[in-house]
Amino acid sequence: MISTSTSQKIESMRKHTKIYLEFFNFDECDYIPCEVCSSPAQDIHHIEARGMGGSKVKDYIGNLQAVCRPCHIRYGDKTQYKEMLIEIHINYMDKYGKLQ
Repeated sequence: MISTSTSQKIESMRKHTKIYLEFFNFDECDYIPCEVCSSPAQDIHHIEARGMGGSKVKDYIGNLQAVCRPCHIRYGDKTQYKEMLIEIHINYMDKYGKLQ
């Protein structure tokens, strides 16, 4: 259960970050591991890029992945790694998500 103070903090976050934290029941102060290498995550990556237009259509949990900056730079928005990221994310959701 997310506390009231945490809930207020989440309200001011970007929509995709809020979706991710709520799905995995994380608080913004929690240790959130990179789904790829388990280092501390700094970014919530859109596996399927939102594009330059800023569309919010891709803000759903199946498209959002916590990653550290080095993994984001190495794998993010590179088509040759998209299937790998999807597989890692599906396994992570199955293991740690609300719907376990």
